[in-house]
Amino acid sequence: MAKNSATQDFVGIKDIKGDIVIEPSGKMVSILLASSINFALKSLDEQRAILQQFQSFLNTLDFTLQIYVQSRRLNIDPYLSKLNELGEDQDNDLMRIQLREYIEFIKTFTTEVDVMSKNFFVVIPYSPTAVTIKGGVSSIFSGNSASLGVDAKFEEHRLQLEQRVSLVTEGLARIGVKTIALQQDELTELFYHIYNPADAAGSAPVLET
Repeated sequence: MAKNSATQDFVGIKDIKGDIVIEPSGKMVSILLASSINFALKSLDEQRAILQQFQSFLNTLDFTLQIYVQSRRLNIDPYLSKLNELGEDQDNDLMRIQLREYIEFIKTFTTEVDVMSKNFFVVIPYSPTAVTIKGGVSSIFSGNSASLGVDAKFEEHRLQLEQRVSLVTEGLARIGVKTIALQQDELTELFYHIYNPADAAGSAPVLET
């Protein structure tokens, strides 16, 4: 009889502590949510400047990066609820009717067309020589980070990773891309949707602009 595989065998995460993902191999990963640039609306000179700056940024890196784009079906229920509240508070009958018609249009449109939101993430890895890890994958989806134990080297490795994060953050800022590091709850949500694509609708991390 074939040996049953554990869930951990299929999930590339061992633990999450704060803003750091720990892989089974001990690799430490930080994930940044990045803003986007409307490149098509830039002038030709601006486009060239952005490309040159981005190329210069990549040339300064001595480690690999992963850029991950996630598409989710946009949940418009909160937006519709807000419109309904505005309609109830509206004194002008004509405006109330127009608002009600607009709400019906949005409902009909979103039932026929999947309205998607896109999020852009930058994955920054760091592979220490050794990281002592305790705990399992079950802690990830419960939202509680398992203890990493007392490892004198962990803090040193975390600082090395933070230096890489700072380098990436500053480099992307020079081309107009803002970033924020995902924290434990946001990382948990991100990986939940990655491993549960059928449940992809819902709120996503928000990057203030």
